[in-house]
Amino acid sequence: MLSLSSLHPNSSPPQLNNPSLSSSSSLSLSSSPSLKPTTAAAAATAITPKTLHLRRKPLRIRALDAAQPYDYETKLATTHFHTTHHLKIGIIGFGNFGQFLAKTLVSQGHTVLAHSRSDHSHAAKSLGVSFFSDPNDLCEEHPEVILLCTSIISTERVLASLPLQRLKRSTLFVDVLSVKEFPKSLLLDILPPYFDVICCHPMFGPQSAKRTWDGLFFVYEKARITNEDSRISRCDKFLNVFAREGCEMVEMSCAEHDKYAAGSQFITHTVGRVLEMLNLESTPINTKGYETLLNLVEITAEDSFDLYYGLFMYNKSAMEMLERLDLAFEALRSELFGRLHGVVRNQLFDKAQKAKSSLFNGNGAGHNWTQNGAALQSTSLATRSQDVTQPYEYKGQISQPIDDSSKLKVAIVGFGNFGQFLAKTIVRQGHTVLAYSRSNYSNAAQELGVSYFSDADDLCEEHPEVILVCTSILSTEQVLKSLPLQRLKRSTLFVDVLSVKEFPRSLFLQYLPSYFDVLCTHPMFGPESGKNGWNGLPFVYDKVRVGSDESRVSRCDGFLDIFAREGCRMVEMSCAEHDWHAAGSQFITHTMGRVLEKLGLESTPINTRGYETLLNLVENTAGDSFDLYYGLFMYNANAMEQLERLDHSFESLKKQLFGRLHGVLRKQLFGTAEKFQVSREKPMLPKLSQSSAALPSSSDTLHVQNN
Repeated sequence: MLSLSSLHPNSSPPQLNNPSLSSSSSLSLSSSPSLKPTTAAAAATAITPKTLHLRRKPLRIRALDAAQPYDYETKLATTHFHTTHHLKIGIIGFGNFGQFLAKTLVSQGHTVLAHSRSDHSHAAKSLGVSFFSDPNDLCEEHPEVILLCTSIISTERVLASLPLQRLKRSTLFVDVLSVKEFPKSLLLDILPPYFDVICCHPMFGPQSAKRTWDGLFFVYEKARITNEDSRISRCDKFLNVFAREGCEMVEMSCAEHDKYAAGSQFITHTVGRVLEMLNLESTPINTKGYETLLNLVEITAEDSFDLYYGLFMYNKSAMEMLERLDLAFEALRSELFGRLHGVVRNQLFDKAQKAKSSLFNGNGAGHNWTQNGAALQSTSLATRSQDVTQPYEYKGQISQPIDDSSKLKVAIVGFGNFGQFLAKTIVRQGHTVLAYSRSNYSNAAQELGVSYFSDADDLCEEHPEVILVCTSILSTEQVLKSLPLQRLKRSTLFVDVLSVKEFPRSLFLQYLPSYFDVLCTHPMFGPESGKNGWNGLPFVYDKVRVGSDESRVSRCDGFLDIFAREGCRMVEMSCAEHDWHAAGSQFITHTMGRVLEKLGLESTPINTRGYETLLNLVENTAGDSFDLYYGLFMYNANAMEQLERLDHSFESLKKQLFGRLHGVLRKQLFGTAEKFQVSREKPMLPKLSQSSAALPSSSDTLHVQNN
């Protein structure tokens, strides 16, 4: 049973009665004998039990205050991995993580034993591990290292149940928990002083390191190592297991580890579990930001609730972080609803905005106009309305260099951040680029080799072949209505690059005369996610209305070729299907990115891969304007439901945490008078196709567990 003191593990480690104990001496890497390379001479100096009894050297409690790099390259260069370097390691807790570590330990030639409450004998046999159902039998094998791979909340109970008297008194104990001050305190308190202690944390797991450990952080503190060559050598051999796999070895105090890692891990797992409840699914056109969310769910999904609960219980700032996350989400919702409220008020009370004037004041007379979003057709024009994804083959165009006849004159309307981002590549490919914007971007245009026009009439009189609309979602209609279309050639191709597609498609077909061609596109990347190239990034397009003339078809293909030449994955897809796939995924991506941005997350010296995904998500979404986010909210039919589902997911997770805590405290108060059980099933929200009212109740998702 967990004691009340274990819920707040702030007690100091026990002091050894040794006048020579000094923590200051352990701060110098160069002076520490434990960091000197093991030599053959040192290894040959055998210490017999008799001499060990006569001249036992004092133990040291290590308490490093800063991250200390450990030079394992020099160690590996001077120490060969012979049979004498093999260890006999007993793993206590042979679940998912224990088996994950055992696989590498066995592959390096170490002898591995294992014990667990559950029967993992078949898994052990397949890995070449000797499994013991009785811890007495394991301890009587005298392993040199006891590797604790238990959950955070079961560590105290497991440690107290081990038959320590059956182990050699020189045994090295190592834990691999995700928090460090708590196990350090336990190990130093419960274990007799003749046992050595290393507190370590592989900052990775079966999912994040399923391919390799190379470059991943391994944090450790030599909490108590006897100052004898054989013990120091054994400690270094164990650390070598991870160094040989390419881990980034970081020697750091347990206190400093928890300062950096406990908070970042807790927020990572919180977001991962909230997203998991949303049942996010991959789409044919994932953005990098959405891929980040899917990766985060994948990284955290296989970790047990016990791990997450342990991060909550043994992280002093967990409650504060939950509150900050809640407040950030509420602040974002208030910002959205406040903006929506202002728009509705303007529509209701501003008579000037109610009146809609004719686009050309009669200048469009004699042309075939569209009404109510339906495009009028001519014999030379075709309106596309596809229901399935269709690949587009560009190999022919890509293999041939651009000649003068293939170069286009492209006019960018809306020369902000995204317009300039596209212009850079279009100019580099040799096309002529013109630009117009309400704000003055003449200097930026000059640097990019773009001709800038402050007057839309002047730009249209240049007769560009393509009008590339790079405005915000919210301003597109206003900009489109303000363009002097009568000054353009009647064969002009109009292209949009908005993040939603049915809305601009409807606008183009409604406001543009039928002799203009229409291509709706969405580069599923931006200045941040596409800063290192566009290769492999999806570019979605729908040829909504393209004339059948060879020149018009060729011009449309020439424009698409701009993106194909950069290596984009070209996906032909109807606007409706795009919005079904992308609008929802983009909205949830930007929502989480903006919530996390409000938390002010910062990188640490020992980031996990999961935390890196959060930082990358913030980076990918932080540069986008609130207008873009508001547009995704306004023109995504499922946005309100998605916000509600996100809110319910977060509330469900909080109930699960607090219910577990409530059960533990009640058990301590009332003993065995009541029995508790927490459901092992992960609470999941229904998919979007189901009614949002069918959300899991607290009684469905939460049962109190007897631990």
